[in-house]
Amino acid sequence: MNILEIRNLCKVYGTGETRVDALKDVSFDIEQGEFVAIVGPSGSGKSTLLHILGGVDVPTSGSCNIAGTDIGKLDETKLAIFRRRNIGLIYQFYNLIPILNVEENMTLPILLDGKKPDRKLLNDLVDKLGLKERLSHLPNQLSGGQQQRVSIGRALMNNPALLLADEPTGNLDSENSKEIIALLRKFNKDNNQTVIIITHDDKIALSADRVITIEDGQITRDSGKMSAKKDLSQMMREDISTERSAGHSGRKG
Repeated sequence: MNILEIRNLCKVYGTGETRVDALKDVSFDIEQGEFVAIVGPSGSGKSTLLHILGGVDVPTSGSCNIAGTDIGKLDETKLAIFRRRNIGLIYQFYNLIPILNVEENMTLPILLDGKKPDRKLLNDLVDKLGLKERLSHLPNQLSGGQQQRVSIGRALMNNPALLLADEPTGNLDSENSKEIIALLRKFNKDNNQTVIIITHDDKIALSADRVITIEDGQITRDSGKMSAKKDLSQMMREDISTERSAGHSGRKG
């Protein structure tokens, strides 16, 4: 079952000489429960794609269908509600509210939706994230790894259709990075949670089930059902081979 269907997605910024085609006719599907890494160089369009998937930007043309809803057809109010109820966002710099403690930050999206937090779900997330002794702490009383755990908990409090992570380990050391990816993997496996990660880190990409590569606003490679590790390793070998060929050509000249 496809939880995400992208069709002919385009995003254009500016006009005339300042026109930038950030995304060009992008199409792909993601099934429920997949763990997908989206990779590509800076400026390739991967963050623009994530922003559209997260409902924080709108496409110029094409469609983005999440859990049966084409979010491009929603007005601003309905899109905000859909985003809050169906999409969990994890950012590189956590985006926690500094005057709210751990529990308040985690339950904020639920309260904004006019609902009471599910205490059972909250307690389960707190246990799995190792935050039981930190519930009353403010963000500035937490380490970077702990703050990102709170960010993950907040993103999962609404049982989202999609969990989107934009460079979730970019501000962490290697040990904390491993722990955060392991946690995302755990929620993916235990809860069949669909996870999409934007990353520059090959090691993180290797941990995914599938790798989608974007360059110049277009998908240039999609491992699909292949092993992401095998596909990424092949990509790296091809890149090295290309560089060597270019080097030999340069020497001949």
